[in-house]
Parts: sequence; structure tokens; C-alpha cells
Amino acid sequence: MTADTHAERRSTARIAGSAMLAMFLVGIAFTVMLAPGIDINLSADIEAVAKNMLAAEQAVRAKGYFSIFGFAMEAVFVIGLYLLVLPAGRLLAMWSLTMSLAAAVLSLLGAVFDLNVALFASSSAFQTLADESQRLLLAGTQVTSDYTSFHLGIVMGSLGKLGYFWLLLRSGMFPAILAGWGVFASMFVAFTIVARDFVPALGNDGITIAFMVSNMIAIVASALYLVIKGVRPMGVVESPALEASDAKA
Repeated sequence: MTADTHAERRSTARIAGSAMLAMFLVGIAFTVMLAPGIDINLSADIEAVAKNMLAAEQAVRAKGYFSIFGFAMEAVFVIGLYLLVLPAGRLLAMWSLTMSLAAAVLSLLGAVFDLNVALFASSSAFQTLADESQRLLLAGTQVTSDYTSFHLGIVMGSLGKLGYFWLLLRSGMFPAILAGWGVFASMFVAFTIVARDFVPALGNDGITIAFMVSNMIAIVASALYLVIKGVRPMGVVESPALEASDAKA
């Protein structure tokens, strides 16, 4: 690998990692300041969320525009990963990119549903066309659509990241423990979300927190590694000497 190629891959890794960290940090701020009460993914009460959204037009609009920001950052992250792992497996890398971008688009639909509810709350047309109960029903359908598209997006996104982490593990571009954890976390998330639709007991809050935390650790740790270290050359075998070299990088 030439010096120019190494520098380009290092730059790609830093951009991808920075995009994911930006989305994570902004997401935390959004969740704390705006999301409570108007995000169905934080509450299973569709009626209460729909009522809260109709009463909080500006916050709902902000939530919609945050979804656009999240889509942009997710796209940078998964395209960056695609470019990094492409030499390790073209077919799997392309499959992972397709799944990841489709998942990002599904999540982006949340912005459409949020802005629809904001219109239901603010447009004079809906004051004429529908009474309060009808507007609540309309909002409820948007809330439900947001929930289903978001969770389907998580499943598809996790499957896409599973492919990326597998290529990072197999190629030696990431430390085995980090890439291996990413493989585990991605499988855990995708399997549990699908399985709990058929086995309600898997919807237990403890299990939900477990897969959310495991996925958060995998994504944040990987993003930090990309920013700080980049990726290793393909085919590198871990050794004490390599770890010492990484520590000096």
C-alpha cells in the first residue's frame, strides 16, 4: 500500500467515524431535550404520543429535521465503511451498503411522518376537514408508521453492519475483539427485534436495554477507532508488536 493510498484510507476512516460520532452526540441531545413525549420509539403509547405531537408543533418539526441530519450522517458512515472494506469482499460490501442505505431511507421516512403531524396540528385546512378525534386518528397513523419504519430500518441496518463487521474481522482491519463484538451486537439486535414479534417475552425491557447498549458500544467504539486509528492493512495478524505499534500511531 502506497503512502498516498494509506493517507486516503485514513482520511476516509476519520470522516466516517466523525459522522457517526456527530450523529450519536446530537442524538443524545435531541433525546434529552425534545424527544420525550413525542417519540413513539421511546414510548409504546400511540394515543398519548399522537396527542403530545399535535400539541407540540415546533418540537415535532425539529424532530423531523433532526431525522434528515441523522440520515446524512448515517449515509456518510456506511459509505465510508463500504469504501474501506471493499477490497476485503466486493459482493458482501455491496450487499451491506445496499442494506444500510435502505435502512437509512426507512428511518428518514420518520421525518415525513413528523412533518405530516405538524401540518395536521397547524394547517387551517385540517381544522375544517377533520374534527379533533379525526386529527388524532390521522396523527396516530403517522406515529404507527414511524414506529414500524424505524424498527424495520434498525433490522436492515443491523444486518448491513453485520456484513461490515464480518469483513473487518476477517480481513484484520480492526482488532478482533472490536470487530467480533460488532458482529455479535448486530446479530443480537436484528434477531431480537424480529423474534419479539413472535415471542412477546423477548420484548422485556431488560432485553431491549441489553441489545441497545451492546449496539451502542459497538458503534461508538468503532467510530472512535476509525477516528483515532483508521483501519489496519488487510491480512494483518494481531501480535504484541502490532499492539505496541498501534499504541504509538
